[in-house]
Amino acid sequence: MSHDLSTGADPYHDIRDAVRALCAEFPPEYHRRVDEARGYPEEFVDALTRAGWMAALIPEEYGGSGLGLAEASVIMEEINRAGGNSGACHGQMYNMNTLVRHGSEEQRQRYLPRIASGELRLQSMAVTEPTTGTDTTRIKTTAVKRGNRWVINGQKVWISRVQHSDLMILLARTTPLDQVQKKSEGMSIFLVDIAAAMKSGMEVKPIANMVNHETNELFFDDLELPEDSLIGEEGKGFKYILTGLNAERTLIAAECIGDGYWFTDKVVAYAKERVVFGRPIGQNQGVQFPIAEAFIEIEAANLMRWDACRRYDAGLPCGAQANMAKYLAAKASWEAANACIQFHGGFGFANEYDVERKFRETRLYQVAPISTNLILSQVAEHVLGLPRSF
Repeated sequence: MSHDLSTGADPYHDIRDAVRALCAEFPPEYHRRVDEARGYPEEFVDALTRAGWMAALIPEEYGGSGLGLAEASVIMEEINRAGGNSGACHGQMYNMNTLVRHGSEEQRQRYLPRIASGELRLQSMAVTEPTTGTDTTRIKTTAVKRGNRWVINGQKVWISRVQHSDLMILLARTTPLDQVQKKSEGMSIFLVDIAAAMKSGMEVKPIANMVNHETNELFFDDLELPEDSLIGEEGKGFKYILTGLNAERTLIAAECIGDGYWFTDKVVAYAKERVVFGRPIGQNQGVQFPIAEAFIEIEAANLMRWDACRRYDAGLPCGAQANMAKYLAAKASWEAANACIQFHGGFGFANEYDVERKFRETRLYQVAPISTNLILSQVAEHVLGLPRSF
């Protein structure tokens, strides 16, 4: 079932059809089994990689598809709309642009073709720290140049897919905070070989959590990185990382939109067939209205998603649009999730209906990768010109 209000041809229908066909090979039972085992959907991610979907944002000259964020967002949306969870693989999408846009030609030649082919996975990005959270400019992880090596010390938390990646993008402070003119200066990004790092100064501690989402705490104790692991210019890392974060927020918006459509499709079908007191429950306005309201909000979030994608792909400023798309989509998917579990009654809590799994998964996006309050602060300050609150 599909509730599509668009008129005319969908410019992405070929991508949608192909991704849907691939996702159909991994039915709900597959994702349920992975979730129950707290496993990683290895076969699913490999299938996406073999089909070229994980290389969507890699330019063609490096073996990728050379597509834009709009197309990448459709891939993520369709995975979630089919009942899967893009959280297992979306890191490769938004991390890719940091390497593509800011890496040296030598780095692009060395890594991108191998990522495109699936030989290497770049799924992980290490920014957040236990004592700083969203206040990224106050990170305490340091990178100090010693001879021709960078030496890393510090700690990161909520770093996802480390155990299923070969490479990780790491943000560290290369100039102390008290020595820079602007607090956003003096941070640099590095490309880390995870297997090598785990043998020489990086410790990985998994964090069990509400969702089957592989995430970890990282500890760096004199981890040495080669000189050429630095991406772009030293000290410009915060600006570079924003490229990836705007892509991340837009892609997460698309995933929430996919979830929102999954929930509305699921609950509409159930409300039509579930008969109580001699009539389908979907005939009651008390059931209809919350579903309709969630659907309206999903459609509105979708429009903001396309605006963010258009700006990003055109190289225009898109921070506000990416944040607003993520805010609207996460809110809409959560409202759709609530309606879906409520009107399934007890069955909504039964694993075999998949509602409880998707309910848990979509709740994450009220908190991550940026909380709703931080988005409101960003819009208040940078769009509306209100005084900075922190």
